[in-house]
Amino acid sequence: MSTLRVSNDEQALTPRRAYSSRPLSTTQVVRWIISCVIILALVLFILGPLVILFLWAFADAWFYPALLPHTWTFSWWQQILLNGDIGHSILLSFIFAPVVTLVSAAICLPAAYAFARFKFPGQRAFMVSLFATNAFPKMGLYIVMAGLLYTFGLMDTFWGVVLVQLLNTVVVMTWIPSAAFAAVPRELEDAARDAGAGLWTTFWRVTLPLARSGIMVALILSFLASLDEAQGTFLVGSPDYITMPTQMYTLVTSYPQQAAAVFSIVLSIPSFVLLLLVRKYILGGTLAAGFRLR
Repeated sequence: MSTLRVSNDEQALTPRRAYSSRPLSTTQVVRWIISCVIILALVLFILGPLVILFLWAFADAWFYPALLPHTWTFSWWQQILLNGDIGHSILLSFIFAPVVTLVSAAICLPAAYAFARFKFPGQRAFMVSLFATNAFPKMGLYIVMAGLLYTFGLMDTFWGVVLVQLLNTVVVMTWIPSAAFAAVPRELEDAARDAGAGLWTTFWRVTLPLARSGIMVALILSFLASLDEAQGTFLVGSPDYITMPTQMYTLVTSYPQQAAAVFSIVLSIPSFVLLLLVRKYILGGTLAAGFRLR
């Protein structure tokens, strides 16, 4: 019995050995080469600049053709983090970003719920028109908006900067929550109403918890959009309201590139951390669902 079992096992393994030793076809070789080229391109054009930026942030002297800096230093980090103007810019950025996010949520979330739950003439046209802020060069919109803000005395003011930064948040703060609200089954809302819950209780206890993931993604992306906005803030808020992205212009033109590298890393840390916090919602399809026309 044992001899028969061994012989059967050897016969079962024979086709596998023959299959594993089969040479790759031309199509498989071409696919493998293309995959290697794509991975190499991603490493060179995405990871490569990030590595160079990180090295410059700690470089004291670095000359071609050396692959690594000749000397290293932390002095650029001290100059950036202890600089009063740069510290004030960081503080302003973290003041504007939450305010712009909350104002955008107060304006856009009711609109998102209306788009998801009600039918009215021109609904689709209104939804598509939200992309008008991204369909044209932003600087042209900023200039037009700056003229209006100047007329109302809002140039170089806190609320003027808030208004100009709202242009970067209305799309994500409306479209993504709209998809989240639309995904909530109406039967659950009807069941809550039948059980005696009012409109507000139904929204607060049923609709909002189920749409929370989409709303969270929209809030985080709006926060990041405000944190990274530079052109409109520079046009409307200068010279009294200089945020981190606006301060980057001064660092690039007036300081060595080591200082700009350090500040770029400091500027990217909040975005990296916040994206890590919402990665499960983005990978789960919430972001893609928000931009699906219905």
